[in-house]
Amino acid sequence: MLRFLLLFLFLLTALFLAELWQPVEQHVIVPFTSAIAQVCVFIVDLFDANAIAHGKILQSTRNDFAISIERGCNGIEAVIILVSAMLAFPAPWKHKLSGIAVGFVAIQAVNLVRIISLFYLGQWNRLWFDWFHLYLWQALIVLDALVVFLLWLRWLPRRAPASSAVA
Repeated sequence: MLRFLLLFLFLLTALFLAELWQPVEQHVIVPFTSAIAQVCVFIVDLFDANAIAHGKILQSTRNDFAISIERGCNGIEAVIILVSAMLAFPAPWKHKLSGIAVGFVAIQAVNLVRIISLFYLGQWNRLWFDWFHLYLWQALIVLDALVVFLLWLRWLPRRAPASSAVA
């Protein structure tokens, strides 16, 4: 357990520092965040043709309300927590990689719901927008990472119990 905790903290620190490194920010985080805004517009366009994206900004063409998808709002931090936990846990690499892939998709799916709901909440009521943005959705995204990790732990194959040698 101590090995897991120390490795988890090391990976968490390393991945958060990597996320802050300017080349990673410029070539990975910013394009990824812009892609999230484009996906949100695609989803919103399925039932409301009044949204456009400019880089990381999602804007309503009806009333000009806009939200900017900033650091902490793109789901990367929750993914970093999940990846750190899965890499630190003693499991076969194929299980780690499949867990990371499924977890990434799960976190980003919830994050898309988060961004789109905030986009509409902000147009409806600024007080509710602030409360959902600062409190509810922040907790739910991290909870999503925790639930994915716990489900992944249950999915892992059980180790065979060590048999005692009979002499």
